[in-house]
Amino acid sequence: MVNEFDKQGHRGCRGLMPENTLPAMVEALNLGVTTIELDVVITKDEKVLVSHEPWFNPDITTLPGGLYLKNEKEGKALNIYKMTYAETRSYDVGLKPYPRFPDQKRVPAYKPLLSEVIDTINAEMMTRRRPPMRYNIELKVQRDADGIYQPEPKRFIDLVMEVVNRYGLESYVNIQSFDFRPLQYLRQKYPPIPIAILIDGQDDRSLDEQIKRLGFTPEIYSPYFALVNRTLIDDCHSRGIKIIPWTVNKKEKIMELREMGVDGIITDYPNLF
Repeated sequence: MVNEFDKQGHRGCRGLMPENTLPAMVEALNLGVTTIELDVVITKDEKVLVSHEPWFNPDITTLPGGLYLKNEKEGKALNIYKMTYAETRSYDVGLKPYPRFPDQKRVPAYKPLLSEVIDTINAEMMTRRRPPMRYNIELKVQRDADGIYQPEPKRFIDLVMEVVNRYGLESYVNIQSFDFRPLQYLRQKYPPIPIAILIDGQDDRSLDEQIKRLGFTPEIYSPYFALVNRTLIDDCHSRGIKIIPWTVNKKEKIMELREMGVDGIITDYPNLF
């Protein structure tokens, strides 16, 4: 695990380039991130695809004929777990304007395989003569979606770890999830891999309760940034846990949290670092 302050580009650099795409990953490198944060789902032919949803988000999707996807109902009907990787390549996720991120550059883009992201970043790092990049891989797993939008958690983990092991990235990744089930299996079968637990802003459980539910002490605690205070930071550090909040998009807040003692920041705008 890195000891320097961890500058993580959320979905590459979602505030500046289309999320979870190859252009976003390359731009994140340009901005000096130490870790690429990205999300993965599984296709019908069991490919590990980089995507925040296991379906096509209408906020970012252009259909094969050039029309925009209209709403979430239409998006959820385009279930990636029921599509082959080749079928997903027909949909563009970089050209539709995204009002929530007005600085985001519009470029043609598709949802890449995790292996494509690694190949692209490895090539860039060799050109730049920089050491290997770190990856924070989020599993898009929901408890009520097994067999519908995702395989069962053990299979999900095995597919992701096949890619990680193929590239020899065991020392350069951590895996995170809001759903603790895949993390519990990951610790059992792949114990060297660092684990981050994601905590949303509505979770009112104590750190003790969350760790008890997980069943072991994770290497990283990643809460919604508004939950972070000095007491929580000290509590994590006293247990040997790094604390890396998400998603911090104001420079002043990044500076405040860094001064408070967090170990890293996940942001849509790595240029703020």
